[in-house]
Amino acid sequence: MGIKRALVSVSDKTGIVDFCRELSNLGVEIISTGGTSSLLSNEGVPVIGISDVTGFPEIMDGRVKTLHPAVHSGLLAVRDNAEHQQQMKDLGLDYIDLVVVNLYPFQETIAKPGVSYEDAIENIDIGGPTMLRSAAKNHAFVSVVVDAADYEQVLAEVRESGDTTLETRKQLAAKVFRHTAAYDALISDYLSNVNGDPLPERYTVTYEKIQDLRYGENPHQQAAFYRKPLAPNGTLTTAEQLHGKELSYNNINDANAALQIVKEFDAPAVVAVKHMNPCGVGTGENIYEAYMKAYNADPTSIFGGIVAANRTIDSDTAVKLSEIFLEIVLAPDFTPEALEILTKKKNIRLLKMGELGSAKERTSQFVVTSIDGGMVVQQSDIHSIDEGDLQVVTDRAPSAEEMKQLLFGWKVVKHVKSNAIVLAADDMTVGVGAGQMNRVGAAKIALEQAGDKAKGAALASDAFFPMGDTVELAAKHGITAIIQPGGSIKDDESIKAANEHGIAMVFTGVRHFKH
Repeated sequence: MGIKRALVSVSDKTGIVDFCRELSNLGVEIISTGGTSSLLSNEGVPVIGISDVTGFPEIMDGRVKTLHPAVHSGLLAVRDNAEHQQQMKDLGLDYIDLVVVNLYPFQETIAKPGVSYEDAIENIDIGGPTMLRSAAKNHAFVSVVVDAADYEQVLAEVRESGDTTLETRKQLAAKVFRHTAAYDALISDYLSNVNGDPLPERYTVTYEKIQDLRYGENPHQQAAFYRKPLAPNGTLTTAEQLHGKELSYNNINDANAALQIVKEFDAPAVVAVKHMNPCGVGTGENIYEAYMKAYNADPTSIFGGIVAANRTIDSDTAVKLSEIFLEIVLAPDFTPEALEILTKKKNIRLLKMGELGSAKERTSQFVVTSIDGGMVVQQSDIHSIDEGDLQVVTDRAPSAEEMKQLLFGWKVVKHVKSNAIVLAADDMTVGVGAGQMNRVGAAKIALEQAGDKAKGAALASDAFFPMGDTVELAAKHGITAIIQPGGSIKDDESIKAANEHGIAMVFTGVRHFKH
């Protein structure tokens, strides 16, 4: 039947005047509401007010204007249904062939600092989603546009044939339902959190695509990168890439792991990650010293890894970074001199993060993990401890230096795949045992990696010792202090072994499994 009448009502008015002017030039009658109607009229685009169509005024501050049979009959009538045609004729109603609507800015509203509950609720659109859904349902006959990026395609098809193709209408309808689903998901998430019910009976999440990825973990797997709405600075989704080719699926996961670890530290810190496990972590008086410690922690594994820093990368640090192959360097910023040095390396990716924030300020308060046929959801592990939270369970308490290294190791082991053991000395990791099927196996790997550096080092374990064998092994390699959750039925066996070897041991009372 062609597009003869369009209903236009948009909050985001980008491009709408030119779009409607061209529609009008093509003979399309424009119906509009409120601010959109005023804008089009002021710009010289012929427009019919919604009240002239419904015969009813816009009321209640615009809350009620398009919720009317004259609108929805025009959208929902099945054009090749004789009964529908007769009802439209008998009631003196006209068809609406095109709907152009975008919704009240709910997301932008709740992103404002200190936004009131009342203001958030007022920005929940009712008429807009209703028109969109009506038009999208009847896409066999009605075109519906929710994204300004689709204006030109619609115009091109109308210019060519007077109407859009059925294939285009199907695509536009699918986009509408994705859009309204995301809109409702954001509202439900906001209200659930306001009501203190973050894990409701139906868990609906929405994300916006940032980019398609070349592939997933392996070349035969499709993948894409998505951003959570309202994601703030200090996350990979808002990072500015300054150099290098686009990120891969594995790059993103590794970089996120490095980012979460480096946020644990207030002092200048550098984290090197390989396959989502830290291979080197160091802190120092400045970022150069921190990097050298992270590098020296495992000079072999850092090659081809991801490096995250919590301070601006300076030229001295950049020189050292440039000496080996790294996939990514991410930091709050880079000095101009550092950029000049690092951008000479073609294949390195440089990510400017801006202000990182701390581990406690993670925006993803819940972690969603897909399983076959469903998903599991849990709170993010943002738990942290200080010296006052620890229970000394051995005859000897840790020295001040040992306590410092214990707390350092505990910050790192929290992010290592279980079973996990981390050895720390001189504000750096000297051994990491990750992802083992038993705890003593993880300890063997960490101690072997450390070699002589294990003497006098602190050992951190993400979960309790099921028996005393890990303590015995640690003692043989010269470990002098241990931090672990405690809670095993054989804690006394571990404590006895520690006392026999003069090892100081503290319990945290908190486990940090990471699968």
